[in-house]
Amino acid sequence: MNRRLLELATDLHRRHRPYVVATVVWSRGPSSGKQGGTALIEPDGTVHGWIGGACARPVVVREARRVLKDGAPLLMYLGPAEELDGHDREGVVTVPIACASEGAMEVFMEPMLPQPHVVVVGRSPAVGVLAGLLRVMDWRATVVDDESGSADLPDGVELVESVQNMAHIGIDETTAIVIATQGHYDEPALEAALATSAGYIGLVASAARGETVLGYLRDRGYEEDSLRRIHTPAGVDLGPVQHSEIAVGVLAELVAVRTSGGLSGIAEMESASVAETAIDPVCGMTVTISDARFITDHEGDIYYFCAPGCQHSFEAEPARFASVDQR
Repeated sequence: MNRRLLELATDLHRRHRPYVVATVVWSRGPSSGKQGGTALIEPDGTVHGWIGGACARPVVVREARRVLKDGAPLLMYLGPAEELDGHDREGVVTVPIACASEGAMEVFMEPMLPQPHVVVVGRSPAVGVLAGLLRVMDWRATVVDDESGSADLPDGVELVESVQNMAHIGIDETTAIVIATQGHYDEPALEAALATSAGYIGLVASAARGETVLGYLRDRGYEEDSLRRIHTPAGVDLGPVQHSEIAVGVLAELVAVRTSGGLSGIAEMESASVAETAIDPVCGMTVTISDARFITDHEGDIYYFCAPGCQHSFEAEPARFASVDQR
């Protein structure tokens, strides 16, 4: 990876943005994707670097978005259709490409998902324990304590001294906010949390206390859609446990949220503006419509092609290919 891509990867990491590192691990010429070629691919399909030409790029972008959603790395073989069986092995996705060069390549795609950021509000015994567990998990932890500072916080835990400053600590959809004030200032803490875009908001309290707090917020004019963002009681029910052990249940719930796709920054991918694609009806290649140079209008339907050869084949025998689903 060159210096420019390293700097970009560092910036994306700093801003807690998800992306995929796509690396050509093998190639057979004359493929435009050379061994060692690397690109960073963002959720909206933006590609930084070089990973291949017109045949490979749309497929790589499509699979990169799937890798981000699945959260698991992927090895992909791109080559002529007649060679796919020889590369069909466990853990490898095979994709036909019909470029005239007859080149081929394997691309390793690794999702880089931001670690969740958990903001824990309060000074209860559960706060310090949860902060420590989060650091063991290598999650980012911030403690907000309106009661003039928290003692015995683990190394690497950021301390903020007022819920009024919560909006200034970089909270987004990858952030979870856990309110654990033991009733001292649950209400203002929750109001501050609801003013953010946090992906999870939890209140550590009994069921009865939770309903009381929700009732207070209703009286303050909060709509039910907002109140449904609040998980109370926060955490997995472990039965009667010590205050410090509540942290284990809270972390278990956060892990469950994480593994189900929350707190990952992938939510933005669903609404991201992505270049529209079509399938070449002749060879099956993915074609980016905005970049397509070879286009045919047949009986009122528009068809897109990866190369002039495919366009010529279609126009020579349109009845043979016109029934192919281009989506």
